[in-house]
Amino acid sequence: MTENLVGLFLYSVFTGNILLAYFLGMCSFVAVSKNINTAIGLGLAVVFVLTVTTPANWLIYHYLLAPGALAWAGLPDVDLSFFKFILFIAVIAAMVQAIEILIDRFSAALYAGLGVFLPLIAVNCAILGASLFMVERNQTFLESVIFGFGSGVGWLMAITSMAAIRIKLRYADPPPGMEGYALTMIVTGLMAMAFMLFSGISF
Repeated sequence: MTENLVGLFLYSVFTGNILLAYFLGMCSFVAVSKNINTAIGLGLAVVFVLTVTTPANWLIYHYLLAPGALAWAGLPDVDLSFFKFILFIAVIAAMVQAIEILIDRFSAALYAGLGVFLPLIAVNCAILGASLFMVERNQTFLESVIFGFGSGVGWLMAITSMAAIRIKLRYADPPPGMEGYALTMIVTGLMAMAFMLFSGISF
């Protein structure tokens, strides 16, 4: 059991990295990775939101929405799974609002640095994607906790690495037509290929 959980964590960080393998959460990844401190701050916020919302949405799905989930209420034939998008997003928005209040309270500089991208975590497709993957893969509650945390750590590693690389790229002299976001996209592709090298390892 422990081996499976460790393997799931390593998978979600490396070979199944939600950003570099599935390219979810690219908007804030590209926009915020210009400054390493801001990138780390947003990455930690994403880790928190993913770690909380993935298991929270697991509970909502398995005890309210899934086919037969309302058997405990005497309604075994009710299927509310079509509500999962609405309720998952509502939970994500509530968690993002909570972390926005906390960052504003304890780190005004980070709050100012993140700017509009902090509330945009609520519509970060990586956050919703993790909850939907959790449902699709029929994970247990503990697996959903590990998967959410691992996905957040993977996203944090990716955005922090990109921020560090982009600082070095300021001194580069790319060919015409490859400046700015074009070069960022090329580097993102190379990072994705590097993370895929872990696919040969048996977790």
